[in-house]
Amino acid sequence: MSRARVLFLLGFAFAAFVALAHAQSHATTNWDVRPSLKFDTLCALNVLSGDPYYLEYYRSDYQRLAKKFKPEELVAFGNLKRRIKDENGGIISAQLALYFSAVDAESIPEMIRAVDDSNPMQRNLRATPYFDEDQWKVYDASRPDLKAALLALQRIGFENDWKQNALPAVEKARAAILGELPHYDIVPVIEAKLGKPLTSNRITVYLLYYSEPHGIKITGTRFLTHYSYPFRIVLRNAIHEMMHPPYDLAHDRELREDLDSLRGDPFLMNMVEHHDPSFGYNTLDGLVEEDCVQALEEVIAEHFGAGHDARAYWREQDGGIHVFAVALYSLMQEQHFEQAAEPFPAFLKRMFQEKKFANGQIERRNKLFFQSAV
Repeated sequence: MSRARVLFLLGFAFAAFVALAHAQSHATTNWDVRPSLKFDTLCALNVLSGDPYYLEYYRSDYQRLAKKFKPEELVAFGNLKRRIKDENGGIISAQLALYFSAVDAESIPEMIRAVDDSNPMQRNLRATPYFDEDQWKVYDASRPDLKAALLALQRIGFENDWKQNALPAVEKARAAILGELPHYDIVPVIEAKLGKPLTSNRITVYLLYYSEPHGIKITGTRFLTHYSYPFRIVLRNAIHEMMHPPYDLAHDRELREDLDSLRGDPFLMNMVEHHDPSFGYNTLDGLVEEDCVQALEEVIAEHFGAGHDARAYWREQDGGIHVFAVALYSLMQEQHFEQAAEPFPAFLKRMFQEKKFANGQIERRNKLFFQSAV
């Protein structure tokens, strides 16, 4: 090989190394807050299914819209609830918002075309940490009803209704939030705690009308939240959603085995198996991932002066099911995790190695955590 060729390759390798090193961390956070017809449309499917859980929040909207649909159209909305939520333990808005975030379909006609040909959506999702073969089968089986629902929304002029009844409130809240978020540089802190870079330092907040009571992570450094939430909640949503998933189970066999060992904990499994499925977290993996992120969220929020009464929160949140978050957060306090340089995946594996979750420790830590508030 010629000297010139060697120098070229060395130069190319060095440039690649510099680019990689640069990509490993971010020094700032860029905020983007916007409304979205697409994601509000998908969240509205929760309500239009007639699910009593969402009617508590949107009864007047349901009454205004439902009377415009034909009986067979209402059946399509109900079928989405039956298949995604009742039969498979999912949340309509969470699954569909995640999937549609993988394609550039912003209008209802574009969304209908994406349902007709979902191959690009599937291909793009496979390139993310969020693709799941079983969940894709649920989506695929739901496509006829989803298309019927979207066609019904198009027929009744849902976009105009959204612009008239939802968008003004969203825009008013957006102006207030945009004045506050730039003061919070969360990306470098999140990256330090996860021990890995985010894909971008640009966080896009989709401020929605129909998303209550959820905060929803979608692909990339983007998430959905409700326009009525106080600023502190929006900030905490941003911290929280950027950390899903907080580890890489697909490439970490040790941690995979650690998490599987939790199936032998009756206290934790009781929470997985006996709670309102409307909350989500209907599998052990789902609840444990959420609880890891909740514990991390509290630590980072406290760093930014946005902490809250963790005991009151976890006693009430989702019926008190987040017992792994309580145990983990108590360990983070004991181990001074906030001040340490140890990334979260390494910390979590060390806690398993030290048997911190074995032999009833999760239940014991919960009892001590809540007793200490008395």
